[in-house]
Amino acid sequence: MPTTLEVKTPRLVTALPGPNAKRILEQDAKFMSPSYTRDYPLVAKRAQGAIVEDVDGNAFLDFAAGIAVCSTGHCHPRVVTAIQKQAAELIHMSGTDFYYESMPQLAERLGRTMPGAEAKKVFFTNSGTEAIEGAIKLARYATKRDKMIAFYGCFHGRSMGALSLTASKSTQRKGFGALLSGIEHIPYPYAYRCAHGHTAETCGAEILEHLEGQIFKRLFDPEDVAGIIIEPIQGEGGYVPAPKFFLQELQRICRQHGIMFIVDEVQSGMGRTGKWWASEHSGIEPDILCSAKGIASGMPLGAIIARESVMRWKPGAHGTTFGGNPVCLAAALATMDVIEGEYKENAHRMGDYLFGRLADWTKNFKIVGDVRGRGLMIGIEIVRDQRTKEKAADLRNLIVDLAFHKGLLVLGAGENTIRLSPPLLIDQEQADFAARTLEDCFREAGKKI
Repeated sequence: MPTTLEVKTPRLVTALPGPNAKRILEQDAKFMSPSYTRDYPLVAKRAQGAIVEDVDGNAFLDFAAGIAVCSTGHCHPRVVTAIQKQAAELIHMSGTDFYYESMPQLAERLGRTMPGAEAKKVFFTNSGTEAIEGAIKLARYATKRDKMIAFYGCFHGRSMGALSLTASKSTQRKGFGALLSGIEHIPYPYAYRCAHGHTAETCGAEILEHLEGQIFKRLFDPEDVAGIIIEPIQGEGGYVPAPKFFLQELQRICRQHGIMFIVDEVQSGMGRTGKWWASEHSGIEPDILCSAKGIASGMPLGAIIARESVMRWKPGAHGTTFGGNPVCLAAALATMDVIEGEYKENAHRMGDYLFGRLADWTKNFKIVGDVRGRGLMIGIEIVRDQRTKEKAADLRNLIVDLAFHKGLLVLGAGENTIRLSPPLLIDQEQADFAARTLEDCFREAGKKI
């Protein structure tokens, strides 16, 4: 039986789920929290590159990358070597109380990737959610204000502060009572469903008018607002890119009123769009940028990167036990080497190739309403009717399941969108397989209408 090292495209050897997978699924149902969401019964055993092998020896092509986490692919040799070497030298000391060389090394490299001439400082966390929590605190600390503005459809995490900013699905909030006060949400510029009929380049002008003419006049005086946080490409909201002008105008408004302009690049960053950060495509310079997911190729790490004049909180104002763990930092340094060396460019090149393959899908498939994104962050919105744009969550879920049974791993995003977020190392053969497989799934799902 081929191992994951010997295949580039799927090889299915059992019905899905296989016998070993079924046994583990039974154990999981018995012992695991029911809060986990699983789209299909994949029980992973090992993985390398863009191939995941399950406990029954079935090999899948991964176009989810652990929710855009495995940026350099699964178990990249340089990342594995860095982890092994570091684990044999030093696993933990806590960067809150002690020093180690890799912390400023990685911080300096991350700071250089963030736009803007001003020097940057970095705080390391364990996750994207923790990075958002820290960004809330930093914005409040830097401005001495307490109000925040976020966007409908956004996902910033599930801990109580980050959850207060999140407005993706009501189930994520239901049952948890009062959240952080002083937070207001406004619409996100969703071009495909723009209420004013704008294009992908012009959608959002009315939202900015609402912010300045209504929110600032009727709810929050801008001098009370600590920060405005936005995903340059909404992740869980459906892989929806914000127009360039919108991000630029939002930055202008923040600068005008001394509000921290916070960019959540947890899912869209680390080379996924062909640049280090998706926000670079719009030419903006955030005050605070949050990163995680792809930063360490699967090791738990997040980062708050901020302008030096912003990150001036005093010792003890914020801390962490495990954030910036030496093993995770080693993985991140190796990850940056690989992304910088070839994978950032490959994300740009293969993203262009895939968009070329997908260009006619709205014409070829009546259930495809929109194809959007940048680089290897691609959203395909599934509808029941292209004219009415009726959302077809059931068809989206069917397509995700059909793809799994054909050996392709994809995930949903938003109510009715399929997300493609493969490892940044995919090649043309793998891109072609994914496209062909999805075409087959669309044809099959289209028969359900």
